Amino acid sequence: MSDKDKLALLERIASALERLAPPSPRAPDFSAAEAFVWRAARSEFSPVAEVNRVDLSLLEGIARQRDQLIDNTRRFARGLPANNALLWGARGMGKSSLVKAVHATIAREAQNERPLKLVEIHREDIESLPSLLATLREKPFGFLLFCDDLSFDGAETSYKSLKSALEGGVEGRPRNALFYATSNRRHLLPRDMMENERSSAINPGEAVEEKVSLSDRFGLWLGFHNCAQDDYLAMVFGYARHHGLDATSETIEREALEWSITRGARSGRVAWQYVQDLAGRLGKRLDG
Repeated sequence: MSDKDKLALLERIASALERLAPPSPRAPDFSAAEAFVWRAARSEFSPVAEVNRVDLSLLEGIARQRDQLIDNTRRFARGLPANNALLWGARGMGKSSLVKAVHATIAREAQNERPLKLVEIHREDIESLPSLLATLREKPFGFLLFCDDLSFDGAETSYKSLKSALEGGVEGRPRNALFYATSNRRHLLPRDMMENERSSAINPGEAVEEKVSLSDRFGLWLGFHNCAQDDYLAMVFGYARHHGLDATSETIEREALEWSITRGARSGRVAWQYVQDLAGRLGKRLDG
């Protein structure tokens, strides 16, 4: 084979390898939307055309948690010190709904230092959080990073990536990023996992402390608990008024209480599920 033929062959091989190589990640355009989903496998931010959320005024029974999260988020949006937040507690009590509603409320305010974007990161992608933060560090936006239903099981070690990211390592956490997580567990770990650590570790106290200390990285803890009957009914009537559902108060109260009994719980989620059922029976759409 001549040198010319060898060169041509090498060029074809190089071209084939280039076609097989994955494309370089696209530079994110954070002006394209107000919310994004982090796709760790592709190192991409997917814009969300329409965020699935409810208006802040419709979240009943969590006034204290609402006010604290609004204040914390507002300080961050205005360039002031703010804390990472862990929203933990009872299922269906509006933890994730509150995060999304607070973002929408604060993002509209005129006194923000920079536009505020919401970026959702899935629990299974937590190990990519340090690289995500590195991408955001120099961007001219504020980023509210949101992980829904965060928890760790078994021998998972990805919680170490989260601990490091929340503290920021040598560089420190970017000033334009804040991390909000929701979880049913206060310490993000099941009780039996912590008990297993105590029983099997050489130094049980240190083994448990390493895992429990993860929740200490969140400066703001907001607890959510099962609601009282009056709060539950306030949620139901709030949704019913907002969507113009034409039913008597007596009917709505009676049916809503029966609905909660069949579900064995009273929560914002149960209230919304009843309202969807009522709207369907009335032939009413729940748009907006």
